[in-house]
Amino acid sequence: MIRINLLPHREEKRKQKKQAFFALLALGGVIGVGIVLLVGGYNARAISIQDARNTELKTAISGLDKKIAEIATLKQEIEALKARQQAVEDLQGDRNQPVYLLDELVTQTPAGVYLKSFRQDGQKVAVNGYAQSQERVSELLRNLAGVSPWLERPDLIEVKSTGLGQGKTAKKVVEFNLTVFIKRPRDKDKPEEGAKAKAPGAPASGLPPAKAAGHA
Repeated sequence: MIRINLLPHREEKRKQKKQAFFALLALGGVIGVGIVLLVGGYNARAISIQDARNTELKTAISGLDKKIAEIATLKQEIEALKARQQAVEDLQGDRNQPVYLLDELVTQTPAGVYLKSFRQDGQKVAVNGYAQSQERVSELLRNLAGVSPWLERPDLIEVKSTGLGQGKTAKKVVEFNLTVFIKRPRDKDKPEEGAKAKAPGAPASGLPPAKAAGHA
């Protein structure tokens, strides 16, 4: 006997395939959501760790900036203390400068030179005097430039011929004005830079014509 299945089996198969497809689609969606959640959680954790590290770095940098500012302040205070100490030492050393100045002027002034006056302004000393000749003035400049341990950098300002006295006793002399610098005790023993050079206005012989005025 031939049996014929009259049930709608084709529709049943299509329905089963649709159900399987939707089940796979739902499973894929769940798996996708899970992967997204896992990746998002990992990224969020990594970002949180990096944020914590950045916060630690910012805190450390802020602490270092404070220390650097403190060091800069300490350096300024140290420099200020050094400046005050140097000022006190200079003040104590400058008390004896008039003694050194008088002693050096007496020692370095050659015969035939008469010092009329001198005036000290800080480390600069202005000297005015008379000399028998220009050679005597040149000798004085050489002594101040290279011999004196306390005086340095002499500069001849003016030299001129003049008369000293009246009548038959009048003598023709050379009047001069010069400036010289006196060293501080802390500068006295410092080595000079290079070889000792001749001071301005102190040639080997005679006086510079540019600074001579009215000499005969």
